[in-house]
Amino acid sequence: MRSEPIYDGDDFYCDVAIPRAVPLEVVHEDDLVLAYHHTRPFWQVHLVAVPKRHIASFTTIGATDEADVRALLAVVRRLAREVEDEHGAAAVLTNLGAYQDSKHLHVHVHSGAQLRV
Repeated sequence: MRSEPIYDGDDFYCDVAIPRAVPLEVVHEDDLVLAYHHTRPFWQVHLVAVPKRHIASFTTIGATDEADVRALLAVVRRLAREVEDEHGAAAVLTNLGAYQDSKHLHVHVHSGAQLRV
C-alpha cells in the first residue's frame, strides 16, 4: 500500500501534490489538471483529479474557473469510464465543508472494496 507523508496543512494539493514534493503515480497531467493514484487509498482503485490552479471547493466555483472546471470534469469523465470498463463499476465523489480535509477542489474516482474507514 502507498504511504502518504505526514502533512498537517490545509491544502495538500497546492503544497505537496502539484509541486511534486512526493512521488506520485500520475495517470493524467496537462496544463490545467493533475490526476494520480491516491497516496493513501480508501478503495482498491482510488484515483484523485485536481485542478492545478487553486479552487477551494466545488461550492466556491465561479465564472473565472470555467476553463479549469471543464478540464477537470473531462478528465474525471474519462477516468470514470476507464475504471468502469476495467472493473465493472466506478464512483465519483467530492467532499465539502468539514468532510473536505484538503481545502482544494478535488474529485475521487474509485471502485472496489473499501480498504479503510
